[in-house]
Amino acid sequence: MNIKELLNKERLYSDGGFGTLLQARGLRGGEKPEEWNITRPDDITAIHLEYLNAGSDIISANTFGANCLKFDNLEEIISAAFANAKRAVELCGKERGFIAFDMGPTGKLLEPLGDLPFEKAVEVFAQTVRIAEKYSPDLYIVETMNDSYETKAAVLAVKENSDKPVFVSNVYDESRKLMTGASPKAMIALLEGLGADAIGINCSLGPRQMVDIVKEYVKYSSLPVMVCPNAGLPVNTDGKTVFDVDSEEFSDCMAEIAKAGAAILGGCCGTTPEYIRKTVEKTSDIPFAPAEKKDYTFVSSYTHAVEIGNTPVLIGERINPTGKPKFKQALREGNISYIINEGVMQEEKGVHILDVNVGLPEIDEDAMLVSCIRELQTVSSLPLQIDTVKPSAMEKAMRIYNGKPLINSVNGKQESMDAVLPLVKKYGGTVIALTIDEDGIPDTAEGRVAIAERIIAECAKYGIDKKDVIVDPLAMTVSSDNRSGSITLRSVRQIKEKLGVKTSLGVSNISFGLPSRETVNSHFLTMAFTSGLDCAIMNPYSAAMMESYYAFKALSGQDENCAEYISFASSLKKEAVTVSASAVQKDSEDMHPLIRAIVKGMKDEALKNAKELLLNEKPLTVINEYIVPALDKVGKRFEEKTMYLPQLLMSAEAASRAFEAVKELVSASDSGKGKIIVATVKGDIHDIGKNIVRVLLENYGYDVIDMGKDVSPEAIVEKVKAEQVTLVGLSALMTTTTDAMRETVSLLKRECPDVSVMVGGAVLTKEYADMIGASYYAKDAMEGVRFAERLFGGKE
Repeated sequence: MNIKELLNKERLYSDGGFGTLLQARGLRGGEKPEEWNITRPDDITAIHLEYLNAGSDIISANTFGANCLKFDNLEEIISAAFANAKRAVELCGKERGFIAFDMGPTGKLLEPLGDLPFEKAVEVFAQTVRIAEKYSPDLYIVETMNDSYETKAAVLAVKENSDKPVFVSNVYDESRKLMTGASPKAMIALLEGLGADAIGINCSLGPRQMVDIVKEYVKYSSLPVMVCPNAGLPVNTDGKTVFDVDSEEFSDCMAEIAKAGAAILGGCCGTTPEYIRKTVEKTSDIPFAPAEKKDYTFVSSYTHAVEIGNTPVLIGERINPTGKPKFKQALREGNISYIINEGVMQEEKGVHILDVNVGLPEIDEDAMLVSCIRELQTVSSLPLQIDTVKPSAMEKAMRIYNGKPLINSVNGKQESMDAVLPLVKKYGGTVIALTIDEDGIPDTAEGRVAIAERIIAECAKYGIDKKDVIVDPLAMTVSSDNRSGSITLRSVRQIKEKLGVKTSLGVSNISFGLPSRETVNSHFLTMAFTSGLDCAIMNPYSAAMMESYYAFKALSGQDENCAEYISFASSLKKEAVTVSASAVQKDSEDMHPLIRAIVKGMKDEALKNAKELLLNEKPLTVINEYIVPALDKVGKRFEEKTMYLPQLLMSAEAASRAFEAVKELVSASDSGKGKIIVATVKGDIHDIGKNIVRVLLENYGYDVIDMGKDVSPEAIVEKVKAEQVTLVGLSALMTTTTDAMRETVSLLKRECPDVSVMVGGAVLTKEYADMIGASYYAKDAMEGVRFAERLFGGKE
């Protein structure tokens, strides 16, 4: 029986930590664990065997960091890893022992946050998968992923190069977010859409901190849930790094996790075969419940998921050239900034999803759609609706989209279904189904329901569940047929009642050709909501339509204490019927345009606004009264968890563009606030966290010397003395490099006693930082900036 057949039949057990066990056997700082596949194969086999004997059904080959960015002899590493794992299975003699090819992160941030292009990331992972396929793994485990975009790249690489099952596990922090901001529901939506076979959580947290996240996964996911916690948090005991949760406490928590519904149990950093043995003992008698199909309809961005069907969802319609001369001109000129601004302003008006349509005959729609999707996702956290009739443009946009998109659309024509549905199946998405076929749009509700039924049946052939289909029965103008409104509303009701799917409408179509269209649109919107409409594609600048939306929610019991309505009503301008886009921009949170551009991460706007300010303001005034306050506003939102890492970095990039205009007019003596060294410690080849800190510090005006990754304590001390710096920032991501962090801090304190040392990284805690003598522990990049501001005499 293969592992896929077992997934919904019984609880499975994976292995636990590897790096800490290798350290115990002599792995040195700076030595790559995967090299032991070749140099110390008996030790690798012995660890696998210990886990199998402890009760693990799944062992992961020692390939976590094996990719072409880190190894020139990649195939030799992978071949040896499989040989060691297979030898352990043979020696164990168990009836089963599944071998997973283990895929960890590349250690780089993907564009636009970093310098690794998405397709390059896919190819890096694909290369390892193609090699792994030669050695017949039973499954792939994509684990310890803290970025949704890199997760997608890895899963695509597996799905495009193998037919083996793929389990995917992400890393959450105490705020229940990935490093780049994704929530559990966002990852569930993305990974179910991509076709993962099991999903879950590993690393970073101990088992107790994972319980609530596990419950959320079990509630919303139709897939088996995998849970592999750390053995708590690292502490320094007698000069050694150990973890603060022992095997008894760990296994007690794992029993609770098993009762919550987790299907695959294992461990991560700090766990050993003893942890797995006790987990098996304490959970083997707990009744197993297979994963149940869930009927939640989600679309998602890189930060969050929007559930469709729980309460009405607004889709902003303004990124669309139809009837918009200025928008058409922006498309012809390639003016992405204009388009991005439309997205930002609609988000500020309160829509939940942005429609993106750039269809214009005289432009390259494929390239423009991809550019707009990419750029919009740098400035907005809203999910996007990819709106195109071109399958080639649709595929390219779906491939690079970070999340589970809404797709507009498929229709009842066979040609349309043949082109669109394979893309929805491959890349994951929730698809809008238009009730039109080869015979046109039926003039009865029954005819439109029949087309919807055929589309749903065709989706089922591809394995697309009807929860991922939203039917649009098409609102036709009442000016040409006064029955149009009633037919559309009857269609909405029948689709909901007979087919049990969600519905959507392009609301504004109903009033085409009529005067005072806002009156018709707003009343029709209320009638549609009352009929059960789930999604309205509408103009959020229309005060009348927004009034209808908020009033409906309040009157239908979907707005507790009428809080949303009261907040909306208090901001209304009574004289306005339709609010212009320029007015929205001017009144946006009462921010100066430069501050707004930086907060929203709008690079071109920031540069333009800075240049305009410099015509009348001194350069240092622009820095101190506009750029730094904007960054402070962003930092505060990041700390309050209302803004996430991608937005933080995009805001920093926008600030950098503003600085470009200022630097030409500022003397070097005026611009520098202090000199800081940053480095990733010896043995650690991950520099994501360090790079983020560097970018933010530079944008706050500091002179940052970046020593890179895998830097020895001696090299750091030498640089500190040569540059006469007073602050050093050290980063470590890998458990195996915490000792190198301790050694570096110790040497700095001994050789450069006047230097302050701040430390950070996924494996560190404040307690550990205090134990090793660091001056400050920064749990994230903004805390590092705040410490530098205090140290160099800036603001608290």
